[in-house]
Amino acid sequence: MVVRTPAVGSRKEDQFVMDIQLDLFLDYASNVRLYPAFQEYFRKSKPPLLAIWGKHDPYFIPAGAEAYRRDNPNAVVQLLDTGHFALETHLDEIALAMKQFLAKTAG
Repeated sequence: MVVRTPAVGSRKEDQFVMDIQLDLFLDYASNVRLYPAFQEYFRKSKPPLLAIWGKHDPYFIPAGAEAYRRDNPNAVVQLLDTGHFALETHLDEIALAMKQFLAKTAG
């Protein structure tokens, strides 16, 4: 299946992005229902896990990041001095952390 996206910067692209965000928002309840299965997987399998979080995020609070450590003691949790859009404010720092994490765990 090939998904064709509209041209960057077009009105169709703006609508396309808004539609994706709305779909994610409206489907969030199904994600929450899956949390117990995710948590069980993390407890049993303990996969390499890097959670980078904005410590000032009003939607996904730091306790949510710390919960990964409760279910997976091997989880690496980094709280950055930012809010919900951490990639927009800390892209280089997050990219470096991901690169280092992958080098350590996949190497």
